[in-house]
Amino acid sequence: MEDKVLRKLFLGFIHIHILHHAKEHPIFGVWMLEELREHGYNISPGTLYPILHTMESDGLLIREDRNVEGKIRKYYTTTEKGNMVLKEARAKAYELFKEVKD
Repeated sequence: MEDKVLRKLFLGFIHIHILHHAKEHPIFGVWMLEELREHGYNISPGTLYPILHTMESDGLLIREDRNVEGKIRKYYTTTEKGNMVLKEARAKAYELFKEVKD
């Protein structure tokens, strides 16, 4: 039970983390996996890629296919909707943790 709750929370954090980096610069899957690992999230490509595709379908990310050394690499950046969601998520997280701290 506890594992399921933590997984849901961490997946939410991962979504925010993806939006954060995709706002800064175009990201691609392998880079994002490495970035998440640096922050202690050990997720598989089988978890990350569906997240990216869903975020794209939801209008949070836009994808650009680029040919890199003969292979197509999918780069993702935030949309205006994605930027608004990130801003709101940051504000909610700030308020939540401010209350917890006090």
